[in-house]
Amino acid sequence: MMRKFVRTLCALGLLAQAATMHARPAAVAPIAAAEPGAIPLLSTARGGDADEIWTIVPNEGRSVRNVTVPTLTPFLPAAGKANGAGVIIFPGGGFMALSMDHEGYKVARWLADRGIAAFVVKYRLIPTPADPKEAMRFMAMRIGQAVRGRTNDAKLEKPEATDDALAALRLVRRDAHEWGVDPAHVGMIGFSAGAMTAMNATLATGADEHPAFVGYIYGPQAAVTVPAAAPPLFDAIAMDDPLFPTNGFPIAQAWHAARRPVEIHAYQKGYHGFGGMGRAGTTTTLLMEEFHAWLAMQGFLEPISKK
Repeated sequence: MMRKFVRTLCALGLLAQAATMHARPAAVAPIAAAEPGAIPLLSTARGGDADEIWTIVPNEGRSVRNVTVPTLTPFLPAAGKANGAGVIIFPGGGFMALSMDHEGYKVARWLADRGIAAFVVKYRLIPTPADPKEAMRFMAMRIGQAVRGRTNDAKLEKPEATDDALAALRLVRRDAHEWGVDPAHVGMIGFSAGAMTAMNATLATGADEHPAFVGYIYGPQAAVTVPAAAPPLFDAIAMDDPLFPTNGFPIAQAWHAARRPVEIHAYQKGYHGFGGMGRAGTTTTLLMEEFHAWLAMQGFLEPISKK
């Protein structure tokens, strides 16, 4: 069973993070310097950026734990290049860390280069011990309990993450014109726990508040109750994902049964956590191109000037 826990940790990218964790030194620059342009989402959030522990994960880049103050960081297209679409991005990490580069900033820059305004959300997380070894044991315990199905006391979720997602959606729509975005073309994309966060936000809103679309990247494939007028869903996962088995893609089937637009990309290989840019040597490297083509097919990439 312990081997299974370790494989699951690897799948989440948390084992690599735990191996390189260190307490953030006091000399590290404050949040404004660490995240240029970051906008606090909630004035009532407790704690501060001093609570956060940032680290570098091999082959993935920056990751952060112990987030208590959620933020939104815009990545805007060059002048004259915007097509009016906006994508809010939720990195993953088992609700105990956020893969900010691998599933956040890299994705945002890719989208902005293609005329799409992107917004990376650093949402609140389950607290983990500051000491790296203790944090590793804590994360292994929580994930192990979740794998064994002990969801009553160890479900991997953070309700505040949904609140942060909804706050991000409201903020982007409120200031959409300032950012060159059509408020009706603001959607979400999330990875793993970030996919769950985007889905939870979608299920928590009414028909007139839904995100315009949802990119659901290697999230759990379990069925949900599809809301009326649910937004178009882009569901992508690797067939060899050890954390979230496809099980016949019940979430996509539920969307289809509700007669809502849905598209599935089931990659033969890719494991879990292949990120926005994909895993080398697999077709997951096509993920963002396929997501972009899907957005165009849905009509979300038409410039504002043509509407």
